[in-house]
Order: sequence, then structure tokens, then C-alpha cells
Amino acid sequence: MDPNPSAQDVHRCDLYETAIVHSYCDFCHVNLCKPCILDHILDGYDKHKIVPFQDRRSTLIYPKCGTHANKSCELQCKDCYICVCSSCMASDQHKGHSFAEVSEVYMTKKVIIHQDSEELKIRISPSYEKIARDLENQLANLDGDYEKLATTISKQGEEWHREIDIVINKMKTDFGEIKGKHREILWKHLDEVKQIQSLIKQTLLALKEIEKSAEVSATIQYTSKIRQFSKPPLKVQISLPKFISKPIDREKLYSLFGQIIPLSTATEDNVLSLNQSNISVSELLDEPELVATIQTGYIYQRSVTCMNEDKIWTFKFTNDIKCFNSKGSIIETVKTKSGEDITDIAVDNDGELLYSDWKTMTVNKVNNGQTEELIRLHGWKPANLCVTSTGDILVTMYSNDRTQSKVVRYSGSTEN
Repeated sequence: MDPNPSAQDVHRCDLYETAIVHSYCDFCHVNLCKPCILDHILDGYDKHKIVPFQDRRSTLIYPKCGTHANKSCELQCKDCYICVCSSCMASDQHKGHSFAEVSEVYMTKKVIIHQDSEELKIRISPSYEKIARDLENQLANLDGDYEKLATTISKQGEEWHREIDIVINKMKTDFGEIKGKHREILWKHLDEVKQIQSLIKQTLLALKEIEKSAEVSATIQYTSKIRQFSKPPLKVQISLPKFISKPIDREKLYSLFGQIIPLSTATEDNVLSLNQSNISVSELLDEPELVATIQTGYIYQRSVTCMNEDKIWTFKFTNDIKCFNSKGSIIETVKTKSGEDITDIAVDNDGELLYSDWKTMTVNKVNNGQTEELIRLHGWKPANLCVTSTGDILVTMYSNDRTQSKVVRYSGSTEN
């Protein structure tokens, strides 16, 4: 199409440029007129896919099987997570495995890619832009803020007249050095944000290309970067230095003229406006603070998890899970449904307890004292649990023969 503001031309045949396009080879990505179709497929009809021009790029391009020549991989092994052809499916390597249609996996991934693209464009990228604007505003106001401090020093210096000029100049020099450090800190954090913004833009471009593409391999191999970008850099909080004036004492000019309080730099988490529960993030302490000591009654502690200080869950390798408050009082005890030992516990975003039971190969949820089976595994035993910021559940697991292990993400009881 002519980019200039003129009348648009019709699509032309790539082989015979004066002819109007009629069809499209979805494998070779070539525009074809009617006479050129036969010439294009002469080297082998099975090597091409001719479709009407308006249906171009609608044919899935399956990956070729690396084991069986001339066969395409239209299935994915759910146990090995690789694409296979029909011959691979019947081989001993995949004996007893379950399979999914590659086209279904492809469409599922396309939905995830579209969602990630929207998440980056609508929520994450604007959040980084806001962080960058805040840093840029701090840099823009930096000179004005320091100029006010310099003016205060000058007024104090006028009262002390000529004999304190040396002291004034010395303190201005000190402020200049602090200002340089202040600017350096802000530039450093702004550069980090700019770099991440650049990565987000690159990711968006890559996602756009994948969304347009019919390549199955590229789509299936796509790995979401939402978790990577959902954790923004620490927010910079720098308090300006202060000038404290003192009474005039010519014998102690420098020490009594005033005092500069150095830069005070603190960081706190930037929280993105994502579709998740609002979780308050406290400032990191320079030194850990002991809030409470809880006697659990366990000799060997296995795990501790909580949503807040009102409910602190803990267990060891037993069939009971204890819940304490911050004062150390036990407020609830949950027995496993199977009566067997558990391997891990977690708390979901609704504050409900989750636990994995290796004996029954299940992940269970405790809601108002009632235990319900959330996930049931086949051929795999659950180990550790983790609840993501978006509410999904990550389950580490190992095969019954202990030769394989993996991590699987679930939305509720549905595997992603």
C-alpha cells in the first residue's frame, strides 16, 4: 500500500506483478493470481497450502517431527510437554502418556498472549510511566529545592558578614556534593525504570508479532513475562538535607554556623494496579524486629504461612495443622482428611488454608472448618505449594517412581 496520501492500489500477484491477486499460499506467504497458482505448486502440491486471499495466514503451520520424516507434530504429550506426531504417540517413549491437540494448546496460548499484551499495555506499562514521571519531576524540582536551601544559608551568612564567608562557601560546597549524590541516585533509579520500560516495549512488539503469526512453535514456546514485570523497582524516597542555624560564636564559627543533615534515602514497593487482592507492604527494616515468640509444640518446624497476624498456620510432618494468633494462643487445629502426613501448606488470596497430601495425591482447601478436595493428581505426588499474586496456585510434584519432577500452575482446580 502506498504510504503517501493518494488513492490505494489493489493487491497484486507476487509472481506476475500486473495481475490482481486471487489466492495466497499460506505456507510460502506469497500472493498469487489464478494463472500463477499452477506454476507455484509444480514442485510439489503437498508443500503448499493455497487459500483464498481473504483467508490468508489462517492455516496453522505445525512443527515437523524430528524423529519421523515428512510427518507433522499435531499432538502434544501432556507428560513430556513436547510436540509429537502420530507415530511418536504409539512409541514406547510415550507409552501410557496422555496427549492434547496442538491446535487446542495453540489457541489457549494465543488467548494468554493476548491477555498478557493487554495487561502490559493497559496496566503495567502505564504504571512504569507514572514511576518515571515521578522521578523526572523530582529531578526537575531538584535545583529549586536546593536553591531554597542555598538562599537560607546566604541569609544566615549575611548576618555573620565577611568573617564567615569561608564557612558559607564550605557549606555550599558540602551541599553541592550532596546534591550530586542526590541527582546520581535519582538518575540511577530512573535509568533502571527506563530499561524495564524498554524491555516492556520490546516484549509488546514480540507479542504483537506472535499474535499475527501462525507459527505454532513460537506460540507454544512463549513464556509469560507478566510475573517478571509485575514486580516494579523499589520506590525512591529521598529526604532533602536540612540546614539548622545556630547563634553566632566567632570562636566556633564553623560548628555553630549550622548543620547539614545528609541525604536520607528510603525505598518502598511500588504496587501496580493489578487484578489482585490489596496486600500492604511494610518498609524493610535495617534490623529485624522481634514481634512475638510462639510456642508451637513442634520439635522440628516444617512451614509457616499466614495472611495476617490474626491467623498464623504452622505444621511439621504430621497430620495436624495448627493456627495461632500473634499472642501465641492456638485458635484452631485442622486434621487432614486422609489422616496422613502432609507435605506443605499455603494461604490463598481469600485467606483460606491449602495443604498438599502426598498419600492421596491431592491438594485440599479448608473453608470454614470444612475440607474440600481442590486438585487431584494422577501418577504424580504433590510436594510444595505457592500462591501467586494473581491467585493462581503453583504446585511442585514428583512422579510416583520419583524419576521426574515439575511445577504446575493451577487456576482453582484447572491446570494452566
